Amino acid sequence: MESTEITYKMDLNGVDWQAMKAILIDDDFHNGRTVEQYETSFKNSHITCIAYADGKIIGTVRALSDGVCNGYIVDVWTYTPYRRRGIAKHMLELVVDQLHGQHVYLWTDDMMTFYERIGFQQHKSVGFAKVSGDWLVNDK
Repeated sequence: MESTEITYKMDLNGVDWQAMKAILIDDDFHNGRTVEQYETSFKNSHITCIAYADGKIIGTVRALSDGVCNGYIVDVWTYTPYRRRGIAKHMLELVVDQLHGQHVYLWTDDMMTFYERIGFQQHKSVGFAKVSGDWLVNDK
C-alpha cells in the first residue's frame, strides 16, 4: 500500500456514520449497532478521535469519563490495511492526553502486548459485566 497521509480529528463534525458502520462491517469489527447508535455512542463520549486516510475513516478511539478521576477507553480500532503504522497508538495518545489526573481503564482480551508497550499496565483485578435488558435495545 502506498504511503497515505493520515489525519486525526477530535471532533465529530462531518462524520459519515453510514460509512463508519460499513467499514467496521467490512473489517469484521462491527458489534451490531445501527448507524444511529454509532452516532449516539460517539456523541455521548467524553473524548473521541477518528483517523482518516483519503477522507475515509480508518480508525477510532473514544473515552467515557466523569471528567474527574475515571476514564474508560472503548472502540479502539484501526482498519486492517492500516495496522502497524502507529495509528492506534497516536489516537490513544491524543485521547489519554485529555484525561489528566484520571485512572484510564481499558478492558480487552486482545493485543495485550500492544497496550503494555504504550504504557498500560495489566491488573490482576477481575472486571465484571452485565447487559441490562436486551443487548442494543435501549427503549423501555
